[in-house]
Amino acid sequence: MIMKPPIKVLITGATGSIAYSLIPMLASGQVYGLDQPIILHLFARRVNLLAGLAMEIEDSVYPLVKSFVVTDEESVAFSKVDSAFLMASTPKLPGMVRSDMLAANVRICAKHGKLLAKYAKPDVKVLVVCNPTNTCALVVAQNAAPVISSSNVTALTRLDHNRAVQMLAAYHNVRCSDVARVAIWGNHSHTQFPDASNVLINGQLVTVAKDSYYTHEFVDSVRQRGFAVIKARNNTSALSAAKASADHMHDWWTGTDNWVSMGVLSDDNPYGVPQELVFSFPVTVDKCSKQWMIVDNIALTDRSRNAIKVSVNELIEEKYEALNCLKS
Repeated sequence: MIMKPPIKVLITGATGSIAYSLIPMLASGQVYGLDQPIILHLFARRVNLLAGLAMEIEDSVYPLVKSFVVTDEESVAFSKVDSAFLMASTPKLPGMVRSDMLAANVRICAKHGKLLAKYAKPDVKVLVVCNPTNTCALVVAQNAAPVISSSNVTALTRLDHNRAVQMLAAYHNVRCSDVARVAIWGNHSHTQFPDASNVLINGQLVTVAKDSYYTHEFVDSVRQRGFAVIKARNNTSALSAAKASADHMHDWWTGTDNWVSMGVLSDDNPYGVPQELVFSFPVTVDKCSKQWMIVDNIALTDRSRNAIKVSVNELIEEKYEALNCLKS
């Protein structure tokens, strides 16, 4: 096998549990391909905690990891990176509420957007994982522009998409690979709309209107899955979030044959979502250009339209809250 030139992959918040689960997926070729060597840039403020992780990477002797750096220096971490996973966030401390988390994390993301513009490659592919992921991605995109195109900054809603696929596969007693055309619309929050109205099972369109599972249990289960995981394991869903991050970047890097869900900038979308929001849409990715495209000509039901409006309103509120935080 002829190896490609190595690419640089940045992970911020590299001491976190999601990063810990993600690194083996990156290092094994699961994301960029078995012929793609990588140079890992692991960035964290508490760089001393990365020492053990560095030893584990060395001891795992991944043949695709050409080299890696562990650093708390921004100019080193963001330098010439081809791909970036933005995971750095403020840990939730006792007494903190959602608005506190939003205020802290959008400030981090604003800074990281500027660092990407200053140091990264102009065509870097950026996946924002920290929450609230849609609004954080918007802040990154605004601060990285115009050096980096806003289309190169995306938000992670693939975890919701994967959850929806799994639930539909279990309901129909088929493999996950037999499920196609799942869509997650909106915000990565309780207002998201998991949409099964166009789903194919083994190539056959499901009849959503005649089965209450799709309009009640399915939607509620996808929306509440994160809370269910936390309750069951007394911790967040780090492993599945890492897998979703790997899936998202893999499909963005190599292209798709199926719909996938990504949080992308809403400008020029065909579904009436206001501009300048990062909104989850069903997309496809061209295998040659590596450009995502929102799936066009989806017939929306009244229920879908109403659900999309609810998520739009929430994202508009988040956007202005974030902008006010950055002004203060």
